[in-house]
Parts: sequence; C-alpha cells; structure tokens
Amino acid sequence: MRLYRDFTTEDELFEEYNPRFLVPETSELLAEYLSESERVRTMLKNQAGIAFGPTLAEVVDIFPAAESGSPVHVFIHGGYWHSFSSRAHAFVAEALVANGVTAVLVNYALCPQVTIEEIVRQCRAAVAWTFRNITEYGGDPARITVSGHSAGGHLTGMLLATPWVADYGLPADVIKGALPISGLFDLAPFPYSWLQPKLQITWDQVRRCSPLSNLPPHPVPTIVAVGGEESAEFQRQSRDYVDRLREHGVPATFLPVPDRNHFNVVHDFRGAGGPLCKTLLELIQTDAIPD
Repeated sequence: MRLYRDFTTEDELFEEYNPRFLVPETSELLAEYLSESERVRTMLKNQAGIAFGPTLAEVVDIFPAAESGSPVHVFIHGGYWHSFSSRAHAFVAEALVANGVTAVLVNYALCPQVTIEEIVRQCRAAVAWTFRNITEYGGDPARITVSGHSAGGHLTGMLLATPWVADYGLPADVIKGALPISGLFDLAPFPYSWLQPKLQITWDQVRRCSPLSNLPPHPVPTIVAVGGEESAEFQRQSRDYVDRLREHGVPATFLPVPDRNHFNVVHDFRGAGGPLCKTLLELIQTDAIPD
C-alpha cells in the first residue's frame, strides 16, 4: 500500500525525510550552531526574550543594525517543529547586522505541547508584532523580509499564505520578500512518519498547514533554496513549491546551493556572509528576485 507518492514504508520516508540519515557529521554541525550562536550573542548588541505573545515561548530576539531606519529581516528556526530555539540560531544575525540589517529571530512553542497549526499562528503573530513595534528598535516596518530553515522554511511559506489585512489589519504587502531554506511544503508524509508521535498532526492540519495548498494572497518575491546535497524529496518539495507559486502569479525562483547539506546550508549567514546570504541581501535591498 502506498503511504505517500511512491513510498510504501515508514523506513523509506525516514531515509528521505530525516536529514541526519544523509549527514553523518550532524552532531558536529549542530554543535557549531550552539557555539557560533554563543559567540554572536556575546559579540553583538541584542535584546533577547522580548515577548510578542501571551506564553513564555512567544518571544523574539532582536539584533539591531548600527543605523536606525534599517531594513528588517525575520528569521524562523528549524527543528522539525519539536526542537531547538531562536537562541540556538543567533549565529544567523551576524552577517545580517554586518550588512546593515536588523535581525529578528522568532522563538515559538514546540510540538507536542502545541500543534503545528498553533506554531503557524505564533509565527504570524511575531511578524505582526514586528511590524507594529520594530521602529522602537531602529528597524523600518516598511522593509520586512522573512526567511526560515527546515521547519522554519515551512513556516515561512505559511507566513506568505497569511491574509494580513483580514486577520491582522496590516498591509497586504507587510512581507516584502521571502527566502524559505530547505523547507517542507507538503506535510502529507508526516502522519506516516517516525515524527508523528511528536507532531500528532491530523489530516485537517495537513490540509490547512501545507504551503503547497495554501498559496499567498499577495505576490511576494520568493527565493526557495535547498542544499545541493540534500535528499531527492527535500529538493523535489522545493521545486514543486516554486512551480505552484509561479502558477499562482508569484515571482519565485528555485535556488539549489552547491556543496551544502541540510545542516550547513545556513552557515552562509556567519561572518560576512556566504553566497546564500548575499542572495538574501540582494532581495532585502531590491525587494525583487535577483537575476
């Protein structure tokens, strides 16, 4: 019996959807996330744990640019919706701040304490809070872009699907550009996966929370990136999402990142920034898809 597409067993899904299966040095790479984040938090001015919602998990960490009126970039961390935090991803702020961008790192509650649908709501609330409050931290609310890695890539897609005017009373174009990285855009594999005891996702939630079937009501320039060494399914999901966006009239491009796996693809945000970060900076500065 087919579970999802041509997959017939949980083991087959595990091999394609568990990034650790293809990256034997996962532990070392994740340890770098933590050590580099600690270094960046010590080095850069920042305000951590600023509440945007009613629960303890709903906080943002803000790394302001040196000059006021700076563009603002909102980053959403990964961890398959059940692990990690904004604190463990502070390293992504380094290259952004170095290039004059205020970085807002979103923290959110995790499964199974909450549902994926609730995580989507929290991330939307974080963007709404940022729009309404970022001027106090030197950012320009008219120049907000977003990105996210892995589960954060999925959440970035769901931010694009938000009816900002109807649900939050914000401009339809509150997000000026987006960069989902190594995201999951069709959640249909996960009820069958090893993750289900933690995610506890229902089929109604799969339908409501898959970016592939919840497309943006407003055309936001979007770059969908994925590591060139990632699994065939991670790459296919990114290509399929780009195709759906284009069919829907959204300016979108597919960006495979050479020589990068699922975990080191975000290393481009360290230091002065690698090629992926430079692509993001072009998007931030131009509000358009780079050539």
